[in-house]
Amino acid sequence: MTHPPLLCFTTNTTQKMLSYQFLLATIILCLLQTHQTLSLQSNSFLLPLSHTLPSTNSSLHHLLKSSSLRSATRHGRRHGTHRRPPLSLPLSSGSDYTLSLSVGPSSSPTTVSLFMDTGSDLVWFPCSPFECILCEGKSNPNSNSTISPPPADSRLVSCASPACSAAHSSQPSSDLCAAAKCPLDAIETSSCSSHACPPLYYAYGDGSLLAHLRHGRLSLSSSKPNSLSVSNFTFACAHSTLAEPVGVAGFGRGPLSLPAQLSALSPSLSSRFSYCLVPHSFRTDRLLHPSPLILGRSPEVSSIGPTESAFVYTPLLHNPKHPYFYSVALEAISVGPTKILARPDLASIDHAGNGGMVVDSGTTFTMLPEETFSQVSTEFARHMSSARFSRAKETEAKTGLSPCYYFNSDRSSNRLVPSLAFHFKSNATVELPRRNYFMGFKSDGKRVGCHMLMNGGGGSDETDSGPAGTLGNFQQQGFEVVYDLEADRVGFARRRCTALWDTLARG
Repeated sequence: MTHPPLLCFTTNTTQKMLSYQFLLATIILCLLQTHQTLSLQSNSFLLPLSHTLPSTNSSLHHLLKSSSLRSATRHGRRHGTHRRPPLSLPLSSGSDYTLSLSVGPSSSPTTVSLFMDTGSDLVWFPCSPFECILCEGKSNPNSNSTISPPPADSRLVSCASPACSAAHSSQPSSDLCAAAKCPLDAIETSSCSSHACPPLYYAYGDGSLLAHLRHGRLSLSSSKPNSLSVSNFTFACAHSTLAEPVGVAGFGRGPLSLPAQLSALSPSLSSRFSYCLVPHSFRTDRLLHPSPLILGRSPEVSSIGPTESAFVYTPLLHNPKHPYFYSVALEAISVGPTKILARPDLASIDHAGNGGMVVDSGTTFTMLPEETFSQVSTEFARHMSSARFSRAKETEAKTGLSPCYYFNSDRSSNRLVPSLAFHFKSNATVELPRRNYFMGFKSDGKRVGCHMLMNGGGGSDETDSGPAGTLGNFQQQGFEVVYDLEADRVGFARRRCTALWDTLARG
C-alpha cells in the first residue's frame, strides 16, 4: 500500500486523520526529497543560546516581579481549557533564551532570533505586514532588524497536508479544507491541495497571534564553520500578535518541532539534544559566554570536574492531551535533612493529561502545587528562622518571591542556608546549587536573599487540570539537561557551562 504524498509533491492527500508516526514519516520523506546540506564532522551540532538582560533602566525588583508574574501566567495557562493545547510563550526580558537561524533563499537569507522553547512544538516568527499590539516595552532581540515579508522561496502549506492537521491539533483535513473554502466536490475527491491551510489562531493567558503555515528553506550556523540547511522546513509566519513581538523555536515532542524536522538530515539530531544554561543571577557581567545548545551529541563525558556530577536520568511520562510536553515524575523534595513527599499528581499523569512536572526551558521559576510549595517553603523558613535571619517583607512585595530575608551573602551566612534537592523517579536526585533556589541581591540598599521557587496554585478548593508543576530554567542553570528521546528519558548533570561551551567550540 502506498501512502499519499505530502504537499511538497503537490498531489492529493488522504482526508483521514493521520497518526503522529505517519505524519512524522511523511515530513521526513518530504525533506529527504529536497536539497539539504549538512556540514558536520560528527552526528552533533553546536548552537549558541543568548540570554539578554534588559537595560540598566529596568530595576532588579521589576525584572524579578515580571518574571515571577509571567512564570505564574505560563503555568496557570496550562490549567485552563483551550480549543487547542496552547503554544508555550516566551517570557519577559531576563528569562528568555534565544537562538538565531536563517530563512529564505541561500542567496539572500534573513536572520531571525527566536525564543528556544521545550514546551511547544512549532517554529514561528513575525512576517510583514506585521502588527504587534501592546508590545511597547517588550524586549525584542530583532529590534534592530526590519521585519521581512514571508521568505521568497517559501510556499503556503495546503489545507490537505498532514502538517496543516498537526498545526490545528489534528483536525481532519476535510474540516480544514472546508474552512479554506475548498468546494465540496473537491473535498469529497481529495482535490483541495491548491487551497491554503487556514490561518492559525493561538490565544494565550497574556497574548495571542495569527499566523499562516508555510514551508521553505531554513538554515542553522554553528560556532564552527559548519552549517545545517533544510529546504522544505515547515514554519508559521505571524502577521498579527498581541503582546508577543518575538517568535518561537519549538523544541517539544511534536512532528513540527525544530529537532523533529531535522531528523531528515540525521536521526540523531532529533533523538537527542541538550543545553547548559550559564548561571547569571540576573547580572549582565555573568553573561560573557553563550549557553551551549547541542543537537545529537551523546552527553556522556570521560572526565568530570570537582564541581560537576555524572548524569542522573528519569523517565519521560506520556501525556495523552499534551504529547509535546517533556513531563517527568517528581516524587519528593529535600530541604536540609528533611524529605518532603510531593503531592501524588506530581509523579503521574492521568488519562485526561493532568499531572506530572514539565521540564521547560521557557518558564523562569519552578512552579509547585500549593500544598507542596507550602510544605517546602515552611521547612525552608524554619531553617532560616533558626539561623536568626529576619524576613524582608518589603522585598517579597516588590519581587513576587517568598520567603525573602535580610542576608549578607558572606561565607558564614551561606553555610546556614539549608540545602535543597529534587527527587525524581528512578532514584534521580538533583541537588541544586544554592544560587538556583536562594539568590542574594541588594534591595533598597540592603543585602537580601529570596527563595526562588513559586506557588503554582491548585489548592484543595480548586479544580486541577493540566500539568501539576513546572521545572523552570532558573533552577536548571549550571546543569547540562539532556532530552534523550531515543531512551525516553531526561538527564541532569552539574556542569561548568562556560567551560563546556569553550570545549565544544574548540572541537
